[in-house]
Amino acid sequence: MDIAKFQQELQATLKPYKDELPSFRSLPKEGLSRAEVVDIVAKLAQREAPRWQSGKVSGAVYHGDPAHIEFQNTIYNLQSQANPLHMDLWPSITKFEAEIIAMTAHMLGADYTEDEIVGSVSSGGTESILLAMKAYRDWARATKNITEPEIIAPSTAHVAFEKAAQYFGMKLIRVPIGEDFRADVRAMEEAITPNTVVMVGSAPPFPHGIVDPIEELSEIARQRGIGFHTDACLGGFVLPWAERLGYPVPKFDFRLPGVTSMSCDTHKYGYAAKGTSVVLYRGRELRHHQYFVSTDWCGGIYISPTLTGSRPGGLSAAAWAAMVSMGESGYLEAARRILKSAETIKKGIACIPELQIIGDPLFVIAFTSKQLDIYAVLDVMSQMGWNLNGLQNPPAIHIAVTIRHTQEGVPERFLEDLRRAVEIVKSRPEMQGSMTPVYGMTSNVFLRGAVDQFLRNLLDTIFEA
Repeated sequence: MDIAKFQQELQATLKPYKDELPSFRSLPKEGLSRAEVVDIVAKLAQREAPRWQSGKVSGAVYHGDPAHIEFQNTIYNLQSQANPLHMDLWPSITKFEAEIIAMTAHMLGADYTEDEIVGSVSSGGTESILLAMKAYRDWARATKNITEPEIIAPSTAHVAFEKAAQYFGMKLIRVPIGEDFRADVRAMEEAITPNTVVMVGSAPPFPHGIVDPIEELSEIARQRGIGFHTDACLGGFVLPWAERLGYPVPKFDFRLPGVTSMSCDTHKYGYAAKGTSVVLYRGRELRHHQYFVSTDWCGGIYISPTLTGSRPGGLSAAAWAAMVSMGESGYLEAARRILKSAETIKKGIACIPELQIIGDPLFVIAFTSKQLDIYAVLDVMSQMGWNLNGLQNPPAIHIAVTIRHTQEGVPERFLEDLRRAVEIVKSRPEMQGSMTPVYGMTSNVFLRGAVDQFLRNLLDTIFEA
C-alpha cells in the first residue's frame, strides 16, 4: 500500500477549502468586519449541512430538525457567558446541572434502589468514562492499597477506556467477546486479578449495537467487591424507552445492585447540543474520588468536579432545555420512530444474500459479508453520499439510526443504494476497498507501527492551516 498517496487523498478530503477561502496563518493586520466573518462561517455551514440533513450520515447528528436546532441555539445564546467554575456568579448553571443529573439518574433506575445515585455533567462520553476510571483508580488506592490498578473490558468496549488507562497509568485487559458478539461472562470473570478495580460492560457497544450481559457481569463484580461500569453513552436515552415500547431490553442500569457507575450522553439521543454527557455513581464516596480539590494554592482554594476548569455553561443550559422540552413522551416517541426505521433497515439488509447482520441489534446495525470486500461496499456507499462507519475484527459496516433516518423515504433510499453498491462490487471482483489494506496492516503486528505513525501524521495534517 502507498501510504503517502493515501495520506494525500485523505488530506484533500479533510481540507476541501484550502484553495477556496482565505487561510489565516497569522492575525490579519486589520480585523475582518463581523459581517465578513459571519459570511465565511455561514457559507461553510450551508455547504456542509445538506449531507447530514438528508439522513445519509450514521450517528453524528441525532436530532437535527431546524426548530430544535434554533431552540438549542436560543438557550445557548442566553447563557453564552456562563461558566460553572464560577458557581457564585451563575447559580443557574448549578440548578441546570443538578437537574440534568437527577433526571438522567431517574431514567436509569435510581428509583429502584435504596442507594443514592449521584453524578456530574461532563463534556462528552469520553470524559465521562475518563472520570469514572479515575474515580475507581483513586478509590482502590485509598481503600484497597492497589497501586497497579486494572480495568477489565470486552474487546468491543469503547476505546475511551484505553485512553483512560493510558492517561491514568492503569492496565486495560481486553477480553475477547463470545460468538454472540456480547461480552463473554466466563472469560471476563477469569480475567479478574487482585489488582482489578472495575469491570466494564456496554449498553450497547459502539461497533455492533448488542447489549452486553450486564446483569451477570455486574453480579460477578458485586460478589468480588469490585466496581462495575455500564457504558450507556450510546443507549442510555434509547433503551429505557425501547423497554417501555415492548422491545427485549436486558437490564443494564442501577436496578442491578452490582452496577456502581454509568456513563450516558445527553448530546447523543438526549438531543442536546454537542458537548455534554452525564457520569453517575452509586453513592457519594465513589464520586468524591472523581473530584479535584486543592486547599493550599496561593491563588486560593480551588475545586473542580471534572477534568476541565472553566466550562461552557450554555451547553449545560441547552442540555437541560432539551430534556425538559422533550419530556418522557418526547423521548418515547423519538425511540418509537427510530426503532421502526431500524426494523425496516434490518429487514431490508436481511434480504440481501451477500450481507449478514451481526447479531440482533436494536438501533445500531452492523453487517458484514462472507462473499464481498465489505470495505469496497463502504466505498461505493460513500460515493453515493452516505457516511457510514467501517469496523474491523471482523470487517463490517454499521449504521447508527437516528431521527434523521426517520424522515420519509430515508430507510428505503438507504436500502436501495446498498443493494446497488453490492451489485457494483459483485460485478467487479477485483475491486478493493480503500480501507482494506489499512485494516489488513493493523492485523499484522509488524506493520501495525506503520499504521500508528500514519495516523499520527494524519493528525498533524489536520492541525496545519
